[in-house]
Amino acid sequence: MIPRNSHSNIPRHIAVIMDGNGRWAKKQGAARIFGHQNAITAVRETTEYCAENGVDFLTLYAFSTENWGRPKYEVDGLMALLVKTLDKELPTLQKNHVKLRTIGDTRKLPGETQRKLASVKEATSGNTGLNLVLALNYSGRSEIVDTVKAITEKVKNGELNPEEVDDYLISESLSTAGIPDPELLIRTSGEMRISNFLLWQLAYTELYFTEVLWPDFRKKNMIEAVEAFQLRERRFGKTSEQVATR
Repeated sequence: MIPRNSHSNIPRHIAVIMDGNGRWAKKQGAARIFGHQNAITAVRETTEYCAENGVDFLTLYAFSTENWGRPKYEVDGLMALLVKTLDKELPTLQKNHVKLRTIGDTRKLPGETQRKLASVKEATSGNTGLNLVLALNYSGRSEIVDTVKAITEKVKNGELNPEEVDDYLISESLSTAGIPDPELLIRTSGEMRISNFLLWQLAYTELYFTEVLWPDFRKKNMIEAVEAFQLRERRFGKTSEQVATR
């Protein structure tokens, strides 16, 4: 058995659904935005853990297309917080050689948010360490629909034969093209669903659910999640005997 938390069995790509900010704030008798503000430490520690332990990609579900339905003050507060956090955390990203990337339709974000994202992505574009991927205005279903439309258009224009459409082509047509599928998905706050997140990419991902609310999530919780991952047998449809003889 591979030792737990061994660097030889660290997931290459970890995805996180950061849930529980509102409930955390409610416990403090405060507005929901207070929970988002106090979740920055969890983001920082999770990113640092991944950067320090050889994880290549960390994808954080930061804002879904459904989140536009939340109260306007909360959405506005989230966008302002994102800009402020990117400003404050840029030196740390540079220090840890972290490269910022995004998935989702960021064109619909406020102008100031778009400009700050573009600025930090450009500033970190040469970094060769962890790829920090923020899913912003992201929807797994919309991503698949857009991909089907793009492939259909190519078939219609004679650029592609239907027989050429396969798993690889679809994967390379998604917004995550060039990014390996997550090996581990972590969801905090005790909820047990994937909420329209990376629907295609999570086909064989190990799922880990914890009762810890996101603002309370720390490096020790990351270690627990990775250790749980390392104890699992990933068979990809094969038998245990087949996996053992690979």
